[in-house]
Amino acid sequence: MQSSNENSVIFPYKKISTYALKRWSKLTARQKGWLKKTWSVITYKWRWQIAMNVPYLAIFALDRTIPAVHQFDMNLLASVTSKLPIPELISKSIGLV
Repeated sequence: MQSSNENSVIFPYKKISTYALKRWSKLTARQKGWLKKTWSVITYKWRWQIAMNVPYLAIFALDRTIPAVHQFDMNLLASVTSKLPIPELISKSIGLV
């Protein structure tokens, strides 16, 4: 027996799904083709966006679990910012010093 909480969560999903299927069945073949092409372009860009962000996600995860990675990042940031010709007032305001 399902609890009322599970039914309340599943019901909106089923409602949206049936609505989308009804709308899809009403479309012509040409409209379906255009929507499939559009969806493939959008999902292609999403896949590229995810692929480009994986290294940053790995660095973020390692930063949380391995303190040496964070220390390396801070040393790298300190060495780069020490060579930048930025006035001290500006560097303090953006948090580099």
